[in-house]
Amino acid sequence: MFNERLQKKIVLLVGHPDTGQTHTRELAVLYEAAAKKAGHEVQKFHVGEMHFDPILYKGYKVIQPLEPDLQKLQDAIRQCDHFVVLYPNWWCTMPALLKGLFDRIWLPGFAFTMRKNKQGVRTVGWDKLLKGKTARVIVLSGTHPLLVRLFFGNYTNELARGVLWFAGFNVRTTCFGPSEHAPEWKLNSWRRQVIRLGRLGE
Repeated sequence: MFNERLQKKIVLLVGHPDTGQTHTRELAVLYEAAAKKAGHEVQKFHVGEMHFDPILYKGYKVIQPLEPDLQKLQDAIRQCDHFVVLYPNWWCTMPALLKGLFDRIWLPGFAFTMRKNKQGVRTVGWDKLLKGKTARVIVLSGTHPLLVRLFFGNYTNELARGVLWFAGFNVRTTCFGPSEHAPEWKLNSWRRQVIRLGRLGE
């Protein structure tokens, strides 16, 4: 029987804007099924099915009211133990729609606060408001991950460190590729890895 003490609340975010069948979506479905079968609680979001304006027009000078889909995702992240984001590597970064989602929801007071003195002037450092949670970033690339890293550096850093770690998440990354025209034996290997991660809630 599954140990309830190990049961996790997991938020699964599919970062590919295509709502049709993609490798990213397939791996998310497999992760979700394995996690639920193991007793974890999973809330899945698909960026392409959410309704929101991805443009942060004035930075933090004016906080835009969050659309219901963004508010629901924020609430789920706030309550989760583990956050999983899957996306394709496009030009060594995440798709624009996914970046826009994080621009909109990763706000002061939710993900972090910048430290200030008694006079309200910013000092050194910040407080990580989502500390204690874990995250897994799963990235699929059309080129072999080692070649991408060799030529262009760590393409997972923008999300893994610049966004998630900044807010306090303990982040691990998993990179698959080349995903275009991948043979079935390789796809099956990726599927098994994702199923294992789902079962473990990692």
